[in-house]
Amino acid sequence: MVGPVGWPRNTRQGMAQRLAVSYDSVMAIAVRPNQFAHELRRWRSARRWSQLELALRAGTTQRHLSFMEQGRSAPGRTMVVRLAETLELSLRERNALLLAAGYAPVFPESGLDDEALQPVRDALVRVLEGHMPYPAVVVRPYGEVVAANGALEVLAEGAASWLVEPPINVLRLALHPSGMAPRVGNLAEWGRHIIDSLRAQVGRSPDPRLDEFVAELEGYVPRAAPGPDHVGFAVPLRLRCGAGELRLITTLTSFATAVDVTLAELHLEAFLPADSDSARILRDRAS
Repeated sequence: MVGPVGWPRNTRQGMAQRLAVSYDSVMAIAVRPNQFAHELRRWRSARRWSQLELALRAGTTQRHLSFMEQGRSAPGRTMVVRLAETLELSLRERNALLLAAGYAPVFPESGLDDEALQPVRDALVRVLEGHMPYPAVVVRPYGEVVAANGALEVLAEGAASWLVEPPINVLRLALHPSGMAPRVGNLAEWGRHIIDSLRAQVGRSPDPRLDEFVAELEGYVPRAAPGPDHVGFAVPLRLRCGAGELRLITTLTSFATAVDVTLAELHLEAFLPADSDSARILRDRAS
């Protein structure tokens, strides 16, 4: 790629001036008066911590924290990063808090097709293939599928075409009446398990879009008291297919040490058989 150094000098000067004006404009919009103070109070309230508790966790004083929440004290960049880590914010939320305080984001956000993530894509392909003959998917936030192995077809069997056209949302596919729901033997219990997990996510990271999505999914799940059908602490999926009923449990894997926003938001959801009959059915289907 040819960079600005290959352009005429007057073009480079004009570009620099436009970038400077653009950056100033963006920062003027991003850094509204007391925006950081508002965000800090919001996140502390979401965690249900007192000022004293957050101050102790972050290694500062309650007085200093109180001044920051009132907008009377402007935090340094190091303090913003420390508060974001203490509040256990996601990388995307940490970048937003830095912007609110007037600082540039720390964590990059790569596209999934960027060259920098090629090793990650290769690793995920190997994991997905290695999980065969059991279903496994890689998802973004809110259940958007970005990759899957061939065994996913047992989940999508009989679903409406619009539910299995990219971008596929695996949560909507699972609970929608035109998706897996008619074949799920314990829809009320298993669906409630999914919704409760999403509600917990809303509690950690409030987001109006996620609230709307959860409300949509709740409309698909019948209201019934959970039954005793458990494997330890897991709620197995009981899914009917042509060869019988599958009983599947789910594991979730994430990149715990990721420093890229896109990578940190990816999750691998892998289904495992809860009994020998389910394992046999999935092996036979794959062969």
